[in-house]
This record gives sequence, C-alpha cells and structure tokens, in this order.
Amino acid sequence: MGNDKVAGARTIKASEFKAKCLKLMDEVADSGAEIVITKNGHPVSRLVPYREKPKSLFGIDRGRFKILGDIIEPLDVEWEANTGKTWDGDK
Repeated sequence: MGNDKVAGARTIKASEFKAKCLKLMDEVADSGAEIVITKNGHPVSRLVPYREKPKSLFGIDRGRFKILGDIIEPLDVEWEANTGKTWDGDK
C-alpha cells in the first residue's frame, strides 16, 4: 500500500482507496487498525473501525481485570498509622 508515513499509521493514496474501498473497510473492521487516506501526499481522511460509545462509564472495564487472592482480609503489614509515629518522626 502507500509509502507515506503519518504518525505510524498505514497510509494509502485516494486513488488506491477508491479502487479497494470495500476490501479496506473489511480489513479495518477485522484488525482495528486505522488507515490514513492521502491526496497529493497530504493526509485528508482516516478510515477507523466503528465502536459504539458506552452508555455509562460504570462497568466499562468489566471482564478486563481478574482479582487474585483475598482483597477483603487485612495484610500482615504494619502501617505507619498504626505505629504511633508522626510524619516528623516524633512519637
């Protein structure tokens, strides 16, 4: 495809995009990688995958993190707050 570089994105000339539009749309949908379309060597458009915006930010990361171990029980670590020491070292 195009040899131009735009911030590391794949680029393609507008004439080539016109000829391969439907194939490129499928590629972007499958890979998630954007394509920058150029005209006379200058970027004019981006083809990016469509993503629906979440209705709420609550739960947006559901399924992306896994809790390992017990997050409720206290740790066997003595915290400064429990030692009676102050920030300036006085007791």
